Amino acid sequence: MAKLSESAVQKIVEICGRYKDEKTPLMMILSDIQNEYGYIPLEVQELVSQQTGISVAEIYGVVTFYSFFSLTPKGKYVIGCCLGTACYVKGAQNIIDKFAELLKIQPGQTTEDGLFTLDALRCIGACGIAPAVSINGNVYPKMTVGAVPSVIAEYKAKEGIA
Repeated sequence: MAKLSESAVQKIVEICGRYKDEKTPLMMILSDIQNEYGYIPLEVQELVSQQTGISVAEIYGVVTFYSFFSLTPKGKYVIGCCLGTACYVKGAQNIIDKFAELLKIQPGQTTEDGLFTLDALRCIGACGIAPAVSINGNVYPKMTVGAVPSVIAEYKAKEGIA
């Protein structure tokens, strides 16, 4: 979406229009755009600013503050490794390090094939099943370093990749 197509511009204008009567529409607009395109680059933020009168600085602040918004495209499978206290104490750092090693990316990055994004999360509210990993909403409880290769293989198999 580097250069916005006419259809993308129309869609974003339509999304902004849905919330024109709301007092505070920004979160709803950004959420709909994130769901539609998977990320919210600067060009889109500028268009939202033009449509709503909200400054680009404020929009950028919201996009970068909330972890569910992204400035860059995410992979098909977003691996969220919880690094909250309970998970961290039970070895979550070693788990995210193993994902990073096997996928050859760092947290916040996406694999070259666009299949995986690795994210470090602060807390996913799964302290009783720590350490926890979430992949597209599917939670893996009591994750171990040894289980990481099979989890990656599971998702590659879905794509027909050995």
